[in-house]
Amino acid sequence: MSMDEPDGKAARTRRTARLAGALIGCGGVLWGTAPLAAAPQEPAGAEPRQVSRPPAGFQPAGPAIDGPPAPLPPATISRDARGGATVRAVRLDEPLRLDGVLDEPIYARVEPFGGFIQQAPDEGAPATEDTDNWIFFDDESIYVGARVHESVPESEWVANEMQRDSFQLINNDGYIVVLDTFYDRRNGFAFRVNPIGGFSDRQVTDEGNPNPDWNPVWDVRTGRFDGGWTVEMEIPFQSLRFRPGADQVWGIQVGRDIRSNYEEAYLTAVPISAGPGQFRLSVAGTLVGLEVPADSRTFEIKPYAIGSLNTDRTVVPPISNDGDRSGGVDVKYGLTENLTADFTYNTDFAQVEVDEQQINLTRFSLFFPEKREFFLESQGIFDFGRVAGFGDFGGSTRGILNAPAGAFPAGDAPTLFFSRRIGLDQEGRTVPIVGGGRLTGKVGDFSVGAINIQTDDARASAALPTNFSVLRVKRDILRRSRVGAIFTNRSVSLRGDGANQAYGLDASFSFYDNVNMYGYYARTNTPGLQGNNESYRAAFSYEGDLYGLLVDHLQVGRNFNPEIGFMRREDFRRSYVYAQFSPRPEGIEAVRQFTWGGSVDYIENGAGQLETRILSGRFETSFENSDTLSADIQQDYEFLPRPFAITDAVTIPVGGYEFTDFQVSYELGPHRRVAGSLSFQHGEFFGGDITAVGYSRGRIEVSRQFAVEPGISWNRITLPQGSFTARVATTRSTYTFTPRMFASALLQYNSTNNVLSTNVRLRWEYEPGSELFVVYNDQRDTFRDLRNRGFPMLENRAFVVKLTRQFRF
Repeated sequence: MSMDEPDGKAARTRRTARLAGALIGCGGVLWGTAPLAAAPQEPAGAEPRQVSRPPAGFQPAGPAIDGPPAPLPPATISRDARGGATVRAVRLDEPLRLDGVLDEPIYARVEPFGGFIQQAPDEGAPATEDTDNWIFFDDESIYVGARVHESVPESEWVANEMQRDSFQLINNDGYIVVLDTFYDRRNGFAFRVNPIGGFSDRQVTDEGNPNPDWNPVWDVRTGRFDGGWTVEMEIPFQSLRFRPGADQVWGIQVGRDIRSNYEEAYLTAVPISAGPGQFRLSVAGTLVGLEVPADSRTFEIKPYAIGSLNTDRTVVPPISNDGDRSGGVDVKYGLTENLTADFTYNTDFAQVEVDEQQINLTRFSLFFPEKREFFLESQGIFDFGRVAGFGDFGGSTRGILNAPAGAFPAGDAPTLFFSRRIGLDQEGRTVPIVGGGRLTGKVGDFSVGAINIQTDDARASAALPTNFSVLRVKRDILRRSRVGAIFTNRSVSLRGDGANQAYGLDASFSFYDNVNMYGYYARTNTPGLQGNNESYRAAFSYEGDLYGLLVDHLQVGRNFNPEIGFMRREDFRRSYVYAQFSPRPEGIEAVRQFTWGGSVDYIENGAGQLETRILSGRFETSFENSDTLSADIQQDYEFLPRPFAITDAVTIPVGGYEFTDFQVSYELGPHRRVAGSLSFQHGEFFGGDITAVGYSRGRIEVSRQFAVEPGISWNRITLPQGSFTARVATTRSTYTFTPRMFASALLQYNSTNNVLSTNVRLRWEYEPGSELFVVYNDQRDTFRDLRNRGFPMLENRAFVVKLTRQFRF
């Protein structure tokens, strides 16, 4: 984009018109007749670049290539007419210095590949910026180098986050690499970096469910050149899993987020309806030429030492500044290149950030996400009861104040394995974990996951020593489909003597780009609960860019009781239909997309009586500057079979209630220095009315290293039985020293339980895989002691120092 052109839809259209008719290039040379753009300037002394077509039928060792044939040297890419690509990795003949400079001779000798294709906003058009890419390897690691061209000055780049794995990184300019190491076209490992060196890693399962808590050992450096920025990544083979054998064929996707143009572009053509294009691995490219070491199995030992001071005035007898010290160890061992066992002894999670406060104005359970690293790694293998894409349609969080993103990952569908049931009691208090193990990986077309954990007794919660076991198996079928089974066992049931088991079968079928069918059947066994212990679900969705449709039916029996799972609601039958229409207007300069949507949610209890009916309509406008304006209206019917104590002082009596409300919100684009969603809600509520004002997902960029994330929700509820105001406020401040070192402070206030809490954390990854944590937690009661000294009374406090050290063999 020239500097004198205005940004926005008109400028983008002119840029696309200049590129129209071009075929996608590789290394500045095209297989076609129309030039795409001038090739990057050749380094002095470099050999002229040329592209050779591989002979018909050429096939390297390994699985059959799903795409164009492998390129012959010196070419590093071949393409087909559908936008597919096959890329060749090149062995290093001398060590690569990881500094982001790209000054080694191999960058001049080996031609780069490029020719990215837009996924959004102009699906199928060439990317507006060039990107030169190289894939190298040696006996230890795979390396990715990139020269990322930018036609706008650095002052217009969006790069305001350095913290590793921060969610904000997806809202920055980014360079992305995804490796599908099993070449199953559905699972992979994603790596991202922004221009100032902030990086993240994700484990991708079934073309979605990205797990940000997978933290492998790898390294990345960025730099600058006249016209953009540079990237060098080093990813050890030991940090990955792949098929046995020296010669490998992997899937690969390489892409960019260009926030100055609100553009997403990838190596291969990705449909705009696919959502985040980096996860649609079924249309990713192919990587050939890799040679992995004969034995690259993982063997890691990670001991830890911890010291703490604790005060707790809520227990009997109370404790004050009670010192403690402890230690433990985690071991990771690769049984094969693609199957890994993890063992843990005397597991401790003191470094984990506390849960964010929520206020519940519904009669159903709150969901708090898992944050403990041991359970988060490879968690996608254990998913049951949902599939990528379905969770976006439904599962309303109306009535849940300050609900986190993904508050109900499966809507009202039960989750058969919810890892927070292990090591935490029903009140969220810690139960000691003695030790345990986990086995995850792939065996042929099967994904396998197994967990066995032993917990100890806990005086504060009266928990008994309990063994938890989970077994999950999934089988890949067709191109993007799977079938699977799960079994869970809790040796001591929450209902008394005997064990609790859950088991089920599930299937997901995906056809074309947007058609999905999904279903499961599950049962549980619980002492004292006989019959009516089943749950099943069947759903169909079409998730196109212009049209969307979901039809879903779910049933949960009265005695269905997965005690290592999570259920928001019991004993019900739900039918749900959602439809949307989302045109992209060409004649409105400021608007990227309109969305009209409507849904019907109909829920009966097990006796066939209507309990919930929700009719909703929604209109949303997505602007070219990434802001979003939305408005929705919702009509509810709720039958209360028993009195509902919405607060300690207000109880809503048994009966049927019909009420209507509306909500308007405006969300500032997440790339802005001040971002977040402002909302206003007003209407009827259980025979009274509700008025609510909120600011959620807020972020204020003070500098590239310091950000403040405020959030507030104020709700005034007036009912015939009484009136009250519910307030929740949170503020998280984070200062990032380097991508591997940050300090954060989370301050929270919840008016419904009179809690003021503080969580301060310092995390320093002093070398890859080894960390130092310094944590301070403080919780106070804002009601009981305000009348005395004017300062909330201390309930509990902890100061913790934890040191880990990873040894890799």
